[in-house]
Amino acid sequence: MANDILNAAYPLHKCIFQDDIKTLSFLLRTHDIAEKDKHGNTPLHLAVMLGRKECVQLLLAHGAPVKVKNLSGWSPLAEAISYGDRQTISSLVRKLKQQAREQMEKRRPNLVEALRKMGNFYMELKWDFQSWVPLVSRILPSDVCRIHKSGASIRMDTTLVDFNDMRWERGDISFIFNGDQKPGKSLTVLDNKAKIYQRVKYEETELEIEDEVDILMSSDIMAAQMSTKGITFSRAQTGWIFREDKREMIGQFNADFYQINGIVFESRKRREHLSEEDLQKNKAIMESFTKGSSQGFANGEPLTRRASLNPPPDSKITWEAYLEAQPGECPLLGRNLVYKESSKSFKATAAMSSDFPLTVDMLLNVLEVIAPFKHFSKLRQFVLMKLPPGFPVKIDIPILPTVTAKITFQEFTFKHDIDPLLFQVPSDYFEDPMRHEESFLNGNNIFDLAKVMTLDKSTLIYHAISLENGMKYENLYLEFRASVHPANIIYLRFLYSTM
Repeated sequence: MANDILNAAYPLHKCIFQDDIKTLSFLLRTHDIAEKDKHGNTPLHLAVMLGRKECVQLLLAHGAPVKVKNLSGWSPLAEAISYGDRQTISSLVRKLKQQAREQMEKRRPNLVEALRKMGNFYMELKWDFQSWVPLVSRILPSDVCRIHKSGASIRMDTTLVDFNDMRWERGDISFIFNGDQKPGKSLTVLDNKAKIYQRVKYEETELEIEDEVDILMSSDIMAAQMSTKGITFSRAQTGWIFREDKREMIGQFNADFYQINGIVFESRKRREHLSEEDLQKNKAIMESFTKGSSQGFANGEPLTRRASLNPPPDSKITWEAYLEAQPGECPLLGRNLVYKESSKSFKATAAMSSDFPLTVDMLLNVLEVIAPFKHFSKLRQFVLMKLPPGFPVKIDIPILPTVTAKITFQEFTFKHDIDPLLFQVPSDYFEDPMRHEESFLNGNNIFDLAKVMTLDKSTLIYHAISLENGMKYENLYLEFRASVHPANIIYLRFLYSTM
């Protein structure tokens, strides 16, 4: 074993630079596989950037984290998409899903306990996206969710069923989460009209994973975040001549209205892995979608799997040069970047009510056990320092120049007499495991919509879903595929985080 590697700063990283798989295997027994170097890169980042396939597989076998980001804000998966090796991308996607499930399972007992302490309730939540543009408003979803919570169980009734021919189909669907059940049986979907139920599966099929890889390889690499550093709240005013603070009844609750200023939406995208043909095809699909047509989608035709790209030229950067570079100025190790970043400021409106039975603190106690500590600490700090008193019973957020997202808590009551049968599958329902798999595979709804969502100049629905969930663009396709129906991704993220 070379002493220069043992004595080097970041020995795992140096092994990967030198493609020394034998020494790497030995050092993994005693060194931190998640250690970041001065550029924020983990060993897995470097292995992906440099095309060290054997190192990638060895690191994944030892549990290298996939979701971690470097100082430039990119994950190993993003770098793998840029490099373009399909096997590597597939391996990272599988490991990312596995690690997400493991993290969720660790948080599950604490979540169940927090739910029990929260009290039983019935709630009606209305959400909708509105636009003054006719062709856009035609495809924007809206719904009223009726939610019952008892102990560690939650039932949500919704009318949105599917997305076909650029229209949302209505029905009578229920989602039942039983926190006391094992993951494979904890989430159940009921089709109350057809009297059919399905247990939401814990793992994706091989076909679904390969579909996701195709989406990644043919779309922009995107990341986004909402900056809350400059956010301020001011009382909203009403009246033409005599101005006064705006107050209204939201459902059965008195609410004070506030203007939210200083919200900044920052997005970044890369497309060095895309060919001119890819860009033209994506543009055609986007134009077809925004005109309200489904032409140009797969329409049931067999999908052609994306092949690996030719690797970029071998990097001429030495280990010494890499270490000498200033933090945040990492030398180029892969393809030449085709990169663009943008930011947009916008205003929102919130109606705060002190009459609402649920308090923000109660909600924070639940979020604390399902959100990463770093994110939660920022959320709690924001609530304590900036949020006006009361509970936000209505929020209006303009997510695009022509589209506004609205979330309204229409009703909330703590109840102790909730029927336990609401959280059980009725005896006259029968199981149909393939009921919703068909919509994944027939090529005319969920897959196409997921495809459109990851294209350049992301669509209004993509923006709406991303903002509502605080998702990262690069991971949206994974979150989206976890949903049984595209419409339900917005308000089911909480439930899926417990699976």
